[in-house]
Amino acid sequence: MLTIRSKAPLRLSFAGGGTDVSPYPEEKGGAVLNCTIDKFAFATLQVVPGRTGNTSVESLDYNQRINYQKASDLLYNGELDLVKAALKVLQPPESNGHTESSLHLFLHSDAPAGTGLGGSSTMCVALVGAFQRYLREPWTAYDVAELAYRIEREELGIKGGRQDQYAAAFGGFNFIEFEKDRTIVNPLKIHPDVLNELAYRLLLCYTGTGHYSNDIIEQQTRNYTERRSDTVGALDATKQLAIDMKKQLLRGNLDEMGRLLDEGWKFKKQFTDGISNEQIDALYARAREAGALGGKLLGAGGGGYILLFCDFARRARVAKAVIEAGGSVSDFTFEPSGLQTWAVRPIA
Repeated sequence: MLTIRSKAPLRLSFAGGGTDVSPYPEEKGGAVLNCTIDKFAFATLQVVPGRTGNTSVESLDYNQRINYQKASDLLYNGELDLVKAALKVLQPPESNGHTESSLHLFLHSDAPAGTGLGGSSTMCVALVGAFQRYLREPWTAYDVAELAYRIEREELGIKGGRQDQYAAAFGGFNFIEFEKDRTIVNPLKIHPDVLNELAYRLLLCYTGTGHYSNDIIEQQTRNYTERRSDTVGALDATKQLAIDMKKQLLRGNLDEMGRLLDEGWKFKKQFTDGISNEQIDALYARAREAGALGGKLLGAGGGGYILLFCDFARRARVAKAVIEAGGSVSDFTFEPSGLQTWAVRPIA
């Protein structure tokens, strides 16, 4: 039996989110600043020879399991649909001999979908990585990201952009540019002192509620295509903010980066309705009063994680305020690596 594992890191988006969602990047060009952290989506693929046509998938996060004989048996019904879409695209055709083996997938994530850390896209990248190793495909990180995008956005039809797939595939701190016919990943070389200080001054806080991003992104896209001035202006400003924040980060000017996070959160709330709510606004206000210089909700909006940038002397006070407001604080460190795959060697 062959056992392959893969893991892909979840991401924090500092600025530019939304400008990677079509049709904005095709028309104006998008830009995001993000990084990956030590929270992962994991996939294990077991290949058992001699058993034709059986595939099983088990998700620890959703406590669900599916079994099927061939790709045409997979129906989208709300149960592990992302995995089904990935299997339809990735599973080798019957003619190449791979179906002489049974496939078993086991999946779990440190932060499931709906928390704003790019969980579903990251899991898709982990799935692509496992099958890349199994099929011995020479895909680049760009290929992996685009294939994950195709599975999630085109095959399954989930609304969203490209930054999550690229962050998970490449890893580290990146300034990513989205154009009509290509995506350009610019890895950022940041001094270790700056990275340590940034990690010390950031708080990753869970608001206590998840979100369903599809509706929010669909409305944002509609507002943009209808040329609503508030949405178009906010997206333009968000792209410029990503450029400005990248410059401040590379210079080590972290206080200015914190201020720009607050500015970006104000722009983000202009994309469409439903991005924030009274609970999130109250938590953010309490954090600001306690000493947070800025912050933003991660992901499309509506719930999930919020990222706060703190005055170093008031970090503990901000964390206490978040907890008192009904949130919780999650520890993390920056993760420099992207998608990783490996084979589990049998015990001799």
